[in-house]
Amino acid sequence: MKLIGLSGTNGSGKDTVGHLMAQRYKFLFVSVSDLLREEARRRNMPVTRQTLRTISAEWRREFGLGVLVDKAIEAAKNTAEKYDGVVACPMRNVGEAQHVKDLGGTLIWVDADPRIRYERIQGTHRGRAGEDDKTYEEFLAEEDAEMHQSGDEATLNLSGVKALADVRIVNETNLEDLEKTTLQALL
Repeated sequence: MKLIGLSGTNGSGKDTVGHLMAQRYKFLFVSVSDLLREEARRRNMPVTRQTLRTISAEWRREFGLGVLVDKAIEAAKNTAEKYDGVVACPMRNVGEAQHVKDLGGTLIWVDADPRIRYERIQGTHRGRAGEDDKTYEEFLAEEDAEMHQSGDEATLNLSGVKALADVRIVNETNLEDLEKTTLQALL
């Protein structure tokens, strides 16, 4: 089973790339953020980016740095439908990014200008009001906090993940261009 790990900045279009790959290549798209959101709700915790960061670091400490990748692969194996691969998104920790690569997978980094990304998350209804309801300055500060490791190896480090990426996609135009760029990057 082919493995793709998607990473990138908030609002860059990672989920869109994942869904494109699922449609085009018969991959299962697994949002590991959704797994974390489910866990937050199960614990009766607010679904905020800080809560998701806390739970993901807990899981990495308890089950290993590649736990979210393993959960995505397990989801693909446990479905009745057979898939040719799995797309796990987002990879936000160096250990999980390295786990993708160690398993023979490809790591893709998706990015766009910060103002474009902010406008995207403010203009869409992703069902993430607790995560997306913020000023541009708060958006940038939150991103800065996620870019650099601020604790042990189980915490987020997007800069480290970006450095490991096999493929980089810039998503600043439209869906048609994103699809072309994604397909070209994977050939």
